[in-house]
Amino acid sequence: MASENSGKQILVEQTGSGIRQPKDQRATLIGLGLNKLHRRRRLPDTPQVRGMINKVHHLVRIVEE
Repeated sequence: MASENSGKQILVEQTGSGIRQPKDQRATLIGLGLNKLHRRRRLPDTPQVRGMINKVHHLVRIVEE
């Protein structure tokens, strides 16, 4: 299953601040490589990354390329 998702990537942009958010949400942003507004990261499209994005969905957006 990992081999079929290995080529797919998603571009994620931080749109909200981690300030005044629970510690676990701030840690999730850092785990995604995001810690400042409008910072973008290209990440592998895996269930683990999707779960992290879902946890902080109100602070990030997936950028369509």
